[in-house]
Amino acid sequence: MPSVSSLTSHLRRLAPEAIAFGVIGAGNTLLYMAITWALLPIGAVKASVVATVITTTLAYFANRYWTYRHHTRTALRREYTLFFGFNLIGMVIQSGAIAVGKYGFGLTEEHNKYEFMGVTLLGIVVATIFRFWAYRTFVFLKPPVDGHEAELADLDAAAGLAELSTEEEPQASSSPVS
Repeated sequence: MPSVSSLTSHLRRLAPEAIAFGVIGAGNTLLYMAITWALLPIGAVKASVVATVITTTLAYFANRYWTYRHHTRTALRREYTLFFGFNLIGMVIQSGAIAVGKYGFGLTEEHNKYEFMGVTLLGIVVATIFRFWAYRTFVFLKPPVDGHEAELADLDAAAGLAELSTEEEPQASSSPVS
């Protein structure tokens, strides 16, 4: 069981990252809600999908260059593919909440705009928790500690999901003899 001091230390290191993630998330949530509101006439689920695609791209660049700027940079293709993939899962969570509101509870775009926005916020909260975990775990790698993280730069998105840990093997001393 971790001690209180190690837990406090971990939270202190995590706080700036969580705050930056939260600021970006809040801005993107407002933009997401505005896009969704403006596009409700095309249908709530379609509006949610369009809003997610737009805000995902903005969120990637904001998180890469602010929240996780000190983390190891890997190939843009790898990062963005994983980022977009995890956002698709988040979109399914958010759009699923809207779909439950529409098809499960009979909400309509014409009569239940505020209820849709409430259901949307609930979906956003659940999806945000998932995204924060996924970005930290798979997309934006922690700064190199033992040098093995640099090897991930050339991996494609599927390989990026693989376990990142390696077993340390004892190395034979191969120093030149003088």
